[in-house]
Amino acid sequence: MSWQSPIAPGISWYQETVAERPDYPALDGSRQTSVAIIGGGFTGLQAAYNLATSGVSVVVIEGCRIGDGASGRNGGQFGTGQRSSPDELEEELGFERSKALFDLAENAKKYVLDFAAEHRIDMEFLPGQLYVSHKAGYEREYRQSVETTVTRYGYPHISFMDGKETAERVGSKRFFCGTRDTGTGHIHPLKLLVGLAQAAKQAGAEIFEMTRATSIRQSAGKTLIETPSGAITAERVLIATNAYIENLEPVTAAHVMPIRSFIGATVPLDKFPDVIPGSEAIADSRFVVRYWRKTRDGRLLFGGREAYTSDTPGDISSHIRRQIAEIYPGLRDIEITHAWGGSVGITLPRKPFAREVMPGVMSIGGYSGHGVMLSNYCGKLYADSITGKTGELDLLKDLKIPPFPGGAKFRSPLLFLALTWYALRDRF
Repeated sequence: MSWQSPIAPGISWYQETVAERPDYPALDGSRQTSVAIIGGGFTGLQAAYNLATSGVSVVVIEGCRIGDGASGRNGGQFGTGQRSSPDELEEELGFERSKALFDLAENAKKYVLDFAAEHRIDMEFLPGQLYVSHKAGYEREYRQSVETTVTRYGYPHISFMDGKETAERVGSKRFFCGTRDTGTGHIHPLKLLVGLAQAAKQAGAEIFEMTRATSIRQSAGKTLIETPSGAITAERVLIATNAYIENLEPVTAAHVMPIRSFIGATVPLDKFPDVIPGSEAIADSRFVVRYWRKTRDGRLLFGGREAYTSDTPGDISSHIRRQIAEIYPGLRDIEITHAWGGSVGITLPRKPFAREVMPGVMSIGGYSGHGVMLSNYCGKLYADSITGKTGELDLLKDLKIPPFPGGAKFRSPLLFLALTWYALRDRF
């Protein structure tokens, strides 16, 4: 019988196609360690791997199984730069800081590719990403973004697509223009995560699944993490739960909010060669972005985020198929073999959240849909900050990330109202 996560509904295509998904034991008894990490996703496991290879004792706890959160169930797209465009960041932060954040993201991209190659992880990388405009009025903005990225940020891999080229590369006349980025790509995220967990364990990290942190408190200069099956005492702690923070730590919960994301996988599109003939990943210009790509075996993986509560639609497939048919009418009856959901952690300004929330306790998350490469790299940067290798994490720690308004009681209702308004605006 296939395992189905209690926090992430639906058996994913990733889960069905990963060759091996090792089990890790649950914590049984207390532990003492230099660094404790809460969350067994990309951020937590990369931190654990890099700490362990530097000789630091580290314990990782994951509330469910490795891969049940966003790291193992996401859209698999890399992207380039931060969630906001270089133009937007430069207007807000100035060129120097904006360029530093762009370079950080490029370092993240290289790090993930190099890590997978070094550890011989076949994460099914395919090159290319298209950003497409669902409204006619965005052409000038798209052209300006390309010019800025190429000339001011030294990134030669991106080009503007007019309506004709966009239609040819997407396989649909639904969009008005776009950009093509040949310097990035997309992956099978669960294969990367499984390989990462194995590398962290081999490096000496202790990993425990099905071990939920129930509280964090401090005493005598140490941090104590309580779980139902034992306590962990640590000199330092990394909170890497992202969207699944719940009520564990109030500062993170105020700054990182979950929204539901749903993905469907179709049968291979052998009869539809015009659909993404170059096999790139695609994301559109909606605020409530839709994202899709072709897998190595020719399936369409299509994701959309249009549920802003903790509820899950009873029929994810129908919800996804309607969105597919808006772009590809010929696929309105396509068979969807897998449909699944999970939570994505977002911040109010759509920038990563990195902050010391208690003495010696760092929280990192809120990648806002741009986390496949950033989360991996942020885990490495956290380890580097502990071992004194680099201070690059300070670029993210210095970002001003305000809390969501409304306090604990009204944060979720206000987010629901705001995102519903943006979703309505996307349609007109």
